[in-house]
Amino acid sequence: MTTIEVNGQAREVTVDLDTPLLWVLRDELGMTGTKFGCGIAQCGACTVHVEGVPTRSCRLPVGQVGARAVTTIEGIGATSLGARVQKAWLDLEVIQCGYCQSGQIMTAAALLASNPSPDDEAIDAAMAGNICRCGTYVRIREGIKQAARHG
Repeated sequence: MTTIEVNGQAREVTVDLDTPLLWVLRDELGMTGTKFGCGIAQCGACTVHVEGVPTRSCRLPVGQVGARAVTTIEGIGATSLGARVQKAWLDLEVIQCGYCQSGQIMTAAALLASNPSPDDEAIDAAMAGNICRCGTYVRIREGIKQAARHG
């Protein structure tokens, strides 16, 4: 048994310590907002924050999380920054199919936490590892800019 902190709550799980955090979140804790995309940390659909750093949960063994705080898409809206990003996404109808968007939102929130006024180059660099099959990149960029303006 191991304990991890997810969205501000200590959660006990009984899994092998090499189980990827993604599967612990989805299968053990029922938090299905974080998506499986590629399984090799290339697409960004599984992005969560570990101590505020965007992290690919598909490749992070739960045993390596330790006492570090994990924030998922289910918890990011509890922060003012996360709520601003989510609102911008809704206002601008960023989402098309929506599959990648939890990872996009998590990466965008981390970007704005470190750079409250990113330019296009900074946005493109930060978001480069998040793939959107629907191609909503222009709306994603605008969502980030709107969230930054309302900060």
